Amino acid sequence: MKDVAEAAGVALKTVSRVVNGEPGVRPATAERVREAIARLGYRRNESARMLRSGRTSTIGLVIEDVADPFYSGLSRAVEDAAIRHGCLLLTGSSGEDPARERELVLAFCNRRVDGLIVVPAGDDHAYLRPELEAGVPAVFVDRPPGPGLDADTVLCDNAGGAALAVRHLLAGGHRRIAFLGDSPAIYTATERLRGYRETLGELFDERLVAMHPPTPESVRADLERMLALEDPPTALFTGNGRITVTVLRAMCGRWLPLVGFDDFELADLLSPGVTVVAQDPVGMGRMAADLLFRRIAGDRGPAEHVRLPVRLVVRGSVAR
Repeated sequence: MKDVAEAAGVALKTVSRVVNGEPGVRPATAERVREAIARLGYRRNESARMLRSGRTSTIGLVIEDVADPFYSGLSRAVEDAAIRHGCLLLTGSSGEDPARERELVLAFCNRRVDGLIVVPAGDDHAYLRPELEAGVPAVFVDRPPGPGLDADTVLCDNAGGAALAVRHLLAGGHRRIAFLGDSPAIYTATERLRGYRETLGELFDERLVAMHPPTPESVRADLERMLALEDPPTALFTGNGRITVTVLRAMCGRWLPLVGFDDFELADLLSPGVTVVAQDPVGMGRMAADLLFRRIAGDRGPAEHVRLPVRLVVRGSVAR
């Protein structure tokens, strides 16, 4: 840094301000410093900076599956926020395994991340309490933490979105509406089931519900069982984007009016286009990151619980 100051003809403090993005340096002077940095190949000593500040400029993100388009959008939004704050993002996928979630979170904490964003796979987060008490902020996104842990949370309106879907099908004249959802151990799946059930009221029929991780074989078996009923479903509500795509493949040329939770690529180009309840994974990631960086900056206010709205995107898949 001393060599940069001499080459640019400025004080050492001026170089420090330019390197750290601090105000108080005239644009022409800052440009001269940056040119000297480029010419000399100067690189900031990150280890020394971390020792002085007590921060590592890294944050940890635990999601369910990086291959899922929903989580890839959320992850990209968090990464963009990290870059804006001069941080490096460490990411891992839990695969819906609570043990893997715990392993990843504690591995990030062992690397002294400045904060965590977690999509929880389990409902027991007592293991995280010592880290929170030690000052590591955490934000839970898409699903809340387990009982007894009050932390910043960013969710979408899962039950309200399911109600939107069911009301739309009811308005189309359907009374036998089936629900194909993910595992009942997943918070979002149970919330969407709740919205579906409450909106149907007396029309609810347990035989028209199937909840488990989707595979082509299981979804095809669920559809065959329901369609073999004396009073089969006339419409479907699918609980997430992966299930919607699996259902479309399993129907193999047959068609039932359909609303899916989560938009997905090419949904508008299918014939008919698929009506969906659209979340905003990018907005969720951005909101979670904003909350986390506020905490890292020193905000010690009470935990915030944000619930983002969803919207119904009407296409052609509900017509009889």
